[in-house]
Amino acid sequence: MEMTITFPKGTRVNAQFGPYEIPTDQPLESGGTATAPDPFSLFLASIGTCTGIYVLRFCQERNLPTTDLHLSLTAKWNDKKNLLEAIQITIHTDDSFPEKYKNALIKVAKLCTVKRQLEQPPEITISVS
Repeated sequence: MEMTITFPKGTRVNAQFGPYEIPTDQPLESGGTATAPDPFSLFLASIGTCTGIYVLRFCQERNLPTTDLHLSLTAKWNDKKNLLEAIQITIHTDDSFPEKYKNALIKVAKLCTVKRQLEQPPEITISVS
């Protein structure tokens, strides 16, 4: 996959690939205009949405209830390192969700490709042309 990163105005930085464009901006307190999510929030969203699609597909394939199904993601920040320390994802189901599938939901959520990639980070190289 190849992306083109562009700088449309101010602190906005966009990623373009295929037919898609993903806009980003910085929050007001960082000098941005907050017209789009900041890149780090998109990083967290990619973990949450990747986990979510695995959970959703699992439920859909078994005709399990998804009406009240949702995930919450909490990121614990380490101010000294200026990096994430932990990410907690909680899968919320309603009272009618079968107990026998709850452990399987956790297992399938752990299959998220973004999560697995973080566990084996790629080499990142940067150059100037």
